[in-house]
Amino acid sequence: MVNRWSIRTRLTVLAAGVTALLCLGMSILLTVVLRGRVADLHNETVMRSAVTVIGLIQDDQVPRVLPSTGRISEVGGIQIVDPVGQVAGGTGELGYAPRVSMLTPAREQPRGYEVRCDLPEFEGCQTVIAVRIYDTQGDWFLYIIDEQVPWYISIAYIVQLGLVSLILVGLTALGTAHTVKGALEPVARIREQALKIGFDIGEGRIKGQRIALPEHDDELRALAKAANLVLARLEATIAREREFTSNASHDLRSPITAMRTELDEAMLYPEEADWPETAEKLTGSLDRLSELVEDLLALSRLDAGASVEREVVDLAALVREEIARRPEDARIKVVVQPTRVLGVRVHLARLFTNLLDNAARHAKDSIIVRVHPDGPMAVLEVVNDGDSIPVEMREAIFDRFTRLDASRSKDTGGSGLGLAICRQIAHAHNGSVAVADSASGARLVVRLPRAPR
Repeated sequence: MVNRWSIRTRLTVLAAGVTALLCLGMSILLTVVLRGRVADLHNETVMRSAVTVIGLIQDDQVPRVLPSTGRISEVGGIQIVDPVGQVAGGTGELGYAPRVSMLTPAREQPRGYEVRCDLPEFEGCQTVIAVRIYDTQGDWFLYIIDEQVPWYISIAYIVQLGLVSLILVGLTALGTAHTVKGALEPVARIREQALKIGFDIGEGRIKGQRIALPEHDDELRALAKAANLVLARLEATIAREREFTSNASHDLRSPITAMRTELDEAMLYPEEADWPETAEKLTGSLDRLSELVEDLLALSRLDAGASVEREVVDLAALVREEIARRPEDARIKVVVQPTRVLGVRVHLARLFTNLLDNAARHAKDSIIVRVHPDGPMAVLEVVNDGDSIPVEMREAIFDRFTRLDASRSKDTGGSGLGLAICRQIAHAHNGSVAVADSASGARLVVRLPRAPR
C-alpha cells in the first residue's frame, strides 16, 4: 500500500507523523509538569483552609457547622474531631456525620492522607487529608476532603492540548506537501522534457536537443546533466545502429549481387557457360558472405555481454597454436615469452586471428608477432610492413565497417568488422587495443591484465 504512494504523500505522512510524535512527547512532559504544579497549588489551598480552622480551635470558637465562606469554601469539605474522638463540627452535613476517617498521623509527622471512595456525602473517590493539631488538653484532628487531581488535570486542558497538537500537525502536513510539490515540479519538467526528447530521438526527428539546465548549481542541475548525458549516449547509439544497419545491408548486398550477376550471365547462355568457373566464383562470394555473417554474429554476442567462464591462458602458447592452424606463411615471425592472462580462450584466439588476418592482407614481406609481459600487463603486438595508418585514422579503424582507402582500392576482402571485434574483446577483458607508432607499416598493440600468480 505504502509503496504505491507518491513521494509527496510519503514525505507528508512522515513529517506529520514525526510532528505528532513530538507533540505527544511534549504533551506528556507538559502534563506531568503542570500536574505537579496543580497538586502543589491544591496542597496550598488545603493548608490555607486548615490554618483557618486551627485558628477557630485555638480561640475555642468551633461551630457545629462551619460556614462555607472564605478559604473554607475552597475545599470540598472539612470535619473536626476533638481529643476524645467525637465530631466537633464540620462543613454542611459533615458536622453531624460520623467520623469520616480513622487516620491519625503521628506526632512526629502530623500530616497524612488516604483515598476514600465510600463516603456517602461525596461522589467518587476523594482525598482525605488528616492534620494533627497539638493542644495541651489533647490533640485535635482535622480532616479535609477534596477531589483528587486527575492525571489529565482537567478535560478542558486535554481538549485544548489536543486542538493545539492537531493544528501543529495539520500545518506541518500542509507546509510539507507544499514544499515537496514545489521541489518536485522541476523534476517533473525534466522528466517530461527527457521523455519528449527521447521519443523524438528514437523517431529521428531531431538531433542535438537537450534538457534546459536549471539556473542554480544543485542536485536538479546534476540530474539534468545526467539526463542530457544519457540522451547524448542514446542519440549516439541510435546513430551507430542506423549506420551499422546501413553498412551491414550494403556489405551483405554486395556478395549477393555478385552471385546474382554470375548466375544471370551463366543462365543467359547456359550451353556456353563455364559452370566450374562459375561455381568457383560463387564459392568466393559465399565465403565472403559467410565471413560477414560470422563477424556480425560475433559482434552481437559481444554486445550482449553474455557471462562466460574465464580461465588462465598463456598468450604465447595460444599464438603458436593459432599460427600452426593456418597455411604456412613465410612472412610471419614469432617472438614470444610465456605470458598468462585471465580470459575466455576462444575470444582471445579470435582477437589474435583477426589481427593476424588484418596484417596478412596488408603486409608486403614481413609480419612480426610479439608477446611479452610489461609490469602488470600482458602485451601482444602484431606488426606488418604494409601501408602505415594515418594518425587521424588510428581510432576510426576500430569502428564497424571502417576501411582505409588503401584497403578499398586493393579489395583485400575484409568485412570491416575484424578490428571492431578486437576492440570489443579487449574491452571485455579490461584491456585495450590501439595503433602504436612504427618506423614503417602498421603496429597494433593489445594490452591485457596479467593473471594473478
